Amino acid sequence: MGFIRHQEESLAMRYLLWQYQKKQISTPPNEYLEKQAAQIVNDAHRIARERGSNLISIIKELAKDIKKS
Repeated sequence: MGFIRHQEESLAMRYLLWQYQKKQISTPPNEYLEKQAAQIVNDAHRIARERGSNLISIIKELAKDIKKS
């Protein structure tokens, strides 16, 4: 995994943790969060290619959607 990809997943994971804490929901195991973060980054890259959007805003949007489900 490249440096930038690792940073993107780390950002997504921190954002997920923050969302869980903000809503006072117990956080799932670290392995589950890592999988969620990787999926968010994959989806964000795909959407950014399709829309030409900002990757960070897409990551935030996807993290909110995943946490709701």
